[in-house]
Amino acid sequence: MKLPAASLAVCALLAPFFASAHHFVIGQRVSPVGISDKGELVLHQNETDYIDWNSARLPGKVRVLLHIAGRLSAKEMNEPVTEAIAAARLSPERYQTTIIVNTDDAIPGSALFVRSSLESSKKASPQSEFIIDSEGEAKRAWALKDGSSAVVVLDNASKVRFAKEGALTPAEIEQVITLLHNLVK
Repeated sequence: MKLPAASLAVCALLAPFFASAHHFVIGQRVSPVGISDKGELVLHQNETDYIDWNSARLPGKVRVLLHIAGRLSAKEMNEPVTEAIAAARLSPERYQTTIIVNTDDAIPGSALFVRSSLESSKKASPQSEFIIDSEGEAKRAWALKDGSSAVVVLDNASKVRFAKEGALTPAEIEQVITLLHNLVK
């Protein structure tokens, strides 16, 4: 069956709207999201627990918001940027990394292992902020792709200053680190 030229033109015009593209807009806040199934991983007397988390908590510090599918490949995708952030030694009074792990987007049967790994990481780095999103709320709110990783830099008013889904290039990592240094001044 052959489609008329007008139908092909309409399909071509609408294609960008159906492509998966994140909803982060430079200069604006991230779309609101609340995570209550699991949520923020907290420590109480060296025991882990979960509390509800909401994006309304983001203002106040410069942040890298790192959204990761609960898969090793997604974690590895932006490991170089997390290593560069650690090496930058940003002031914890002015800077926070917020890691949201979407265990709804994990290899079937592995979500428990992902949570266990994050709980161990929290005990080793209590200052780190980990959010477990077991229902994919943030992924849906921010229109993120399956199996991916997103890096978003927020200023202290929680406005997006940089956003990219997928692996960052070395030049983009350098751009993020320079931006973070400028924002925490």
